[in-house]
Amino acid sequence: MPASKLKVTVIGSGNWGSSIARVCAQNTIKHSDVFEREVRMWVFEEEIDGKKLTEIINEKHENVKYLPGINLGDNVVAIPDVRESVKGANILVFVLPHQFVYKVCESLRDVIPKENCVAISLIKGLDYKNNNLLIFSEEIEKILGIHCAALSGANIASEVAEEQFGETTIACRDPKDGETFFKLFHTDYFDVNVIGDWRGLQVCGALKNIIALGAGICDGLKYGNNTKSAVIRRGLVEMRKFGKTFFGDVHTETFFESCGVADLITTCAGGRNRKVAAAFIKSDKSIEEIEKEMLNGQKLQGTTTSQEVYHFLSSRNMTQDFPLMTAIYRVMYENAAPESIALDLRTHHVKVE
Repeated sequence: MPASKLKVTVIGSGNWGSSIARVCAQNTIKHSDVFEREVRMWVFEEEIDGKKLTEIINEKHENVKYLPGINLGDNVVAIPDVRESVKGANILVFVLPHQFVYKVCESLRDVIPKENCVAISLIKGLDYKNNNLLIFSEEIEKILGIHCAALSGANIASEVAEEQFGETTIACRDPKDGETFFKLFHTDYFDVNVIGDWRGLQVCGALKNIIALGAGICDGLKYGNNTKSAVIRRGLVEMRKFGKTFFGDVHTETFFESCGVADLITTCAGGRNRKVAAAFIKSDKSIEEIEKEMLNGQKLQGTTTSQEVYHFLSSRNMTQDFPLMTAIYRVMYENAAPESIALDLRTHHVKVE
C-alpha cells in the first residue's frame, strides 16, 4: 500500500480518453485507500456553441463533443493546461493521437515528479522516425525518465462507456506497477489481464488498424464473410511475422490476448478504420476527405500507421514479405484497384517459422 494516495491524470479527452477517464474515476472511488478521488483530464480547449469545452465538462460531467450522452462522474475534472493537469500526479494515462506525443511529453519533462510517478500508454500506433519504427511506451520513458506500461485490447470506446462487457490487456515491466494498474482499470465490465510483453502488445495495437482498413475495403466492395475472414486471418499472420521479425522478443501468446486477435476481430467488425475505409471505396474522394467528413475532426490511426509501415518496409526492400499490408497501403494511397486485396490473398502466402 502506498504511503500516500496516488493522484491520476488522463492526458487526452477524445472518445477513448473520456471513456477511460470514466473507468478510472469509478476505480479511484472504489479503491479509495489507494487513489485520490479526483481524476484530472487534460482537454484540448475548444468552443462548443460559444462555451469552453472544459467548462461544459466540469458543469455537466459530460464530454458533449466526443462522448455525448455519457456521464463521466463528478470526480473527473477537465483542465485545459496540460502542465497544470499533471502537477503532483503519480499516474499519467496517455490517451492522445500519437502525432502529439513528443510535443506533450517534452512540455511535461520539468513538471512531473521524478519519484513515485509512472505512466501508461493507451496509444495504438508505432512512430516512424529516422527510418525506424519506435514503441510509444519506450519513447515516453526516454523523454520523461519514468516507467511506462501500455494498455490495449478489444475496446470500442462507446461500448466501454456504456459498460458493455469486454476485456483488455495491460503490459508492464514491473509486477508492482501491474497490481496498481489492475486496480485503476479493472471493473466488472472491463476485465483486465496483465502480461509482460509490452512490445508485442503495442505491435498488435498498431498493426490491427491497418488490417481493419482491409476489412473495410472488403465491405466497400460488398465481399462476403469468407473473404473478410481470409483478410483477418492473413492479417494476424502478418502482424505476428512483423513483430517477430522487427521486435525479436515479442511473444506468440500475446497475439491470443485481448490486445491481439480479439482487438483485430473487433476493429475489423465495428471499428472506425473499417467504417471509413468502406466509405472510401464507395466514393470518388481521397481518404483524407472521407476522414474529415466522418470523424468530427479526429484522425484515423490505421491510415497513418499504414503509411509508416509501408515506408519502413520499402526502405528494407521487404514489402513483398507483407503482401496484405502492402496491398492495403496501395489501395488507400496509390489508386491500386481495391480488388487487389483479394487477388493478393490468392497469390501470396506468408510463412512464419
